[in-house]
Amino acid sequence: MARLEVGTTAPAFTLVNQDEQKVSLKDFKGRSVVVYFYPADDTPGCTKEACQFNDQLKAFEALGIEVIGISPDKADKHVKFRTKYGLEFQLLSDPEHKVMEAYGAWGEKTMYGKKTVGTIRSTFLIDPKGKIAHCWYNVRADGHAAKVAEVAASL
Repeated sequence: MARLEVGTTAPAFTLVNQDEQKVSLKDFKGRSVVVYFYPADDTPGCTKEACQFNDQLKAFEALGIEVIGISPDKADKHVKFRTKYGLEFQLLSDPEHKVMEAYGAWGEKTMYGKKTVGTIRSTFLIDPKGKIAHCWYNVRADGHAAKVAEVAASL
């Protein structure tokens, strides 16, 4: 599995959001965006991570940065998740894992001592020119959003 490096061009993508509208990376040209990959809506770790990104939204907005979450879940599940927790950022669907694979966020991982294939919790800060400004792989959900906001503020 290839991992992205700081300074490389972020892989282009077009996916549907919770409203089944197409969202492309190119839609954010000229602005920074945080793209984070997570395994599934409404699971303990993913809920904690999503809620913490939501809590940090004002900090990201003050820096001119949008936040997008991507998981294999379909739009209807994203709608329920956003509504249940009051999430104010877009969630995109990647059921075939093509974007996750392009970002190195899909592959073999160890869960509870067992090897499995799935989403590797990863986050990317993409600059206004579409380059990777910072990347995190195999992140711990709790506290991660604050770390991303801290790094984003320092750039």
